[in-house]
Order: sequence, then structure tokens, then C-alpha cells
Amino acid sequence: MHRALLIGIVLALLAAAAVAALYQRDLSRAVAGLEGRSQRVDTGFGPIEYATAGEGAPALVIHGSGGGFGQGLLMAEPLGALGYRLIAPSRFGYLGTPARADMTIEMQADAHAALMDRLGIDRAVIVGGSAGALSALQLAIRHPERCEALVLLVPASYSPERRPHESGARSVWAERFMMAALRADFLFWAAIHALPGTMTRLILATEPDLIDAAVPQEKARAWQILDDVFPVSRRAGGLLFDSRTAGDPPPMELDRIRCPVLAVSAEDDLYGTAASARYIAANVPDGELLIYPTGGHLLVGHGDEIWRKAASFIESAREGRRPRRRGES
Repeated sequence: MHRALLIGIVLALLAAAAVAALYQRDLSRAVAGLEGRSQRVDTGFGPIEYATAGEGAPALVIHGSGGGFGQGLLMAEPLGALGYRLIAPSRFGYLGTPARADMTIEMQADAHAALMDRLGIDRAVIVGGSAGALSALQLAIRHPERCEALVLLVPASYSPERRPHESGARSVWAERFMMAALRADFLFWAAIHALPGTMTRLILATEPDLIDAAVPQEKARAWQILDDVFPVSRRAGGLLFDSRTAGDPPPMELDRIRCPVLAVSAEDDLYGTAASARYIAANVPDGELLIYPTGGHLLVGHGDEIWRKAASFIESAREGRRPRRRGES
């Protein structure tokens, strides 16, 4: 019996050592993958990290919760391929842009404008995804002269019909587990490897079956978005801020937005952003709505069509060919 116990202990220690080695390998790779891909500029709001890709008319791409500059570039990569220069900042509390004790959605919008100033950009197309839609909307409200068109993908913004802190968590315990995983690098890493379906639902707000049935390119995109949240310790300040603001977003003065707005979502987005997209399109002076019956928060299976329609929408806005209208596309 003592020998069996000893063997069990040795095997457990070896397993723990193997897990620790794999964790350290993936952590080193994740950190190395951030190096040399971005720049920082000083502004009145502190240093702001950003990365660029592509050539052409500027498009400021504002990432969602758990992201950073890399998520922004990935999100709008098809737009870059269509002839736009993508500028993807890391929001407050993400990667190389420090969190601020006094940060607000409005301050983040002003920081976006300050980045544009530093880069010599007078006007740009604005793309906001998920929690990034909040500061994208405020940028259009507070700095209307800077925005040529606004594209909002699964906007985690206010709607009277959207429940506060709506998510894919099916229980209080699942919600607590998600918040714990978003505070600890090792727990998050272990969860995405041991419970990929659960993390897809909790973090990406998309049913795992949708991703399982998707084409290989879409599967790779989903896993890259999830992998890019790691290490969460470099995103902790932004994640905590997003949990408060995007979880229970405030109403905004949408009638002050002067540029055309395209709001895109899916009915089965577990964060409930279809209600937000409808509310935005109905309450801005020039809104267009694109809602899919399925696709989840990642809009699985619709990327090519969304960006074709978005590119057409943007070109019409930039050339002044869009009629003033409301409602669904």
C-alpha cells in the first residue's frame, strides 16, 4: 500500500510539473507575441498603445472586452484588405495603455480623439466591437467632426430591452467562475484547455455548437480571440472597467450623432446585443441595422458578408450618397 501511495504521489508530481511546463511555455509565447507589434504615443491622457495595418483611408478600430490592439486588428482585418488603414488602440487598462483611477467612457472617447491628433488624422471611419462600441459611440457624440461613419459590431451598449450583465452564464456559480478566471492567468489558461466549450459560452457569448459546425477559418478565428485574452493579468484593469460599464451600460444621447451608423448583431448573441443594435439604429438620425438569426457574439459564418456590406455602407457615407434614414437593412 505504501508503495502504491508513493507511486501515486510521484505520478501526481510529474503531472503537475508537466502542466506547469506547458503553462509557462504558453505564457512565454503569449507575451512574446505582443512584442514589437505596437507603438506608444504620449497624450494628455497618458501613454496610448496602438498598432496599424494596411494602407488607404484611416479606420479607427476599437476592440472589445478582453482584447487589445491585436483583437482590433483581427476584428477588422477584412476591412484592411479592402483598402483601409487600420489604427487599433488598446483601451485604458489593456496591455500597454495604463488604466486610470478616474477613467470613464467619455474620457476614453476623448483619448481616441487625442490619438487621432497625434497621428495627424482629422477624420476617420470608426469601428467599435462589443464593449468598444461604448467609447466609439461617445467619440461620435463628443467629436462629431472626427467621424465619417460608425460601424458597430455586437455593441454592448444600452437598450431598455437588454438585461444588465446579460451573459452566457447559466448559473450564479458559472458567473463566479468566469469572473475568477478573468482575474488569474493560470486559472484562465487551465479553463480554456480543460473546458473550451464552457469558456466559449462564458467569454465569447457564442454557443459552442456554432463554432464546432463552422468552417476551419472561422474556428481558427474564434480560438484566436479566446487565446488572445491570455494573459489576462495584462488586461485586468480594462476587464474590470468593462464589467461595470458594458455590463450595465448607461443611456447615451444618440440623437447627437451626425455620421451614418451601421449596427450589426445576431439574435442568439448571449450578451443580448441584438436589442442594443436595434435601439441604436432606431435612435440615431441616420441608422442602418443588420441582424442575423444566428452567429452568436462572434457573428460566426457571416464575416465576409458583413464586411462587404460594411464597406459599401462606408463608401456611401464617405461620398455623401447615403439618404437620411432609419430602420433595418
